[in-house]
Amino acid sequence: MPPRPGFAAERRRRLLELVRANGAVALRDLAASLQASEATVRRDLRALEAEGLLDRPRGGAMAPGGLSREPTHRQKAAVAAAEKAAIARAAVELVDEGDAIVVGAGTTTRELARALAGFGTLTVVTNSLLVAGELAEARGVEVVVTGGSLRGSIHALVGGAAEQSLAALRVRRAFLSGNGLTAERGLSTPNMMVAGVDRALAHAAEEVVALVDHTKVGVDTMFQTVPVERIAHLVTDARTPAAGLAAFADAGVGVRVAPVS
Repeated sequence: MPPRPGFAAERRRRLLELVRANGAVALRDLAASLQASEATVRRDLRALEAEGLLDRPRGGAMAPGGLSREPTHRQKAAVAAAEKAAIARAAVELVDEGDAIVVGAGTTTRELARALAGFGTLTVVTNSLLVAGELAEARGVEVVVTGGSLRGSIHALVGGAAEQSLAALRVRRAFLSGNGLTAERGLSTPNMMVAGVDRALAHAAEEVVALVDHTKVGVDTMFQTVPVERIAHLVTDARTPAAGLAAFADAGVGVRVAPVS
């Protein structure tokens, strides 16, 4: 029996909302969110692509021009909020008292900042005004904010001044997010200036920790920031399929899966 037209239209409307909120979404995550088979979602994607409403990279969907489209902080904050909080709780186990770390911009890294506020002795270097704001009243945490130009959509400092302020820095670990993570290219982001600062943050650290929720695993965007061989740890949530994580483990990345209540 063919699907009822009204039901298909509603499903496609929800599909477009997911793609527009995330910028890019893997096929398996669309199917899970819509409670539909991957075959059904593929048919929907073909129909929406024919209307010019989205692009279809391998294994997923993105907004038109999505390789270079950067969702705003507000858009990203509405996606996988519980999973991001769980990732932050798991990631904080990689931080010790007395550490010096760098924390990049993003909604997941903002959750990490909230989890770091209780430390007695810690130094955090960041280009994110939201991360700095979460730690502003944490008595035991010294916050160092980079220079740079404000990119208002993500509340972060970018540009040559931000990169230059990180050039002489050396810390134990960098905690970074991004808009996508694949086993082939590692972390990536749609914006060139954001990518430049993320590379500088990664270069300042002995180890890179990628904080990536399930909606971003398997997604590739325009500018590579951290190749997979430079990622020491991946912290993700329990909704990321185990099969999708095997390639990272094979590449020598330590994978931590955060349970989500």
